Amino acid sequence: MAINLKNKAKIVEKYGKNAQDTGSVETQIALLTEKISELTEHLKSNPKDFQGRRGLLMMVGRRKRLLSYLKDRNLDDYRKLIKTLKIRETK
Repeated sequence: MAINLKNKAKIVEKYGKNAQDTGSVETQIALLTEKISELTEHLKSNPKDFQGRRGLLMMVGRRKRLLSYLKDRNLDDYRKLIKTLKIRETK
């Protein structure tokens, strides 16, 4: 379930520092969030796709580790990113 190039470019432009910044933590988290939402929709219509489910769990784990890293490095950016991506409720 790959993100098409137009969506990827929009996400990188919105969350990256420039148009080619695909390596920043914020951009990686945003791209993973988009992939997770697409794969979740796929799994709703294909409940027996166990390899897709495994991939989804791996992406969620990777996003969790990146969010933890961002939280340790810059708490304000973490809170802002969580709010804009609507990942979870913050206190």
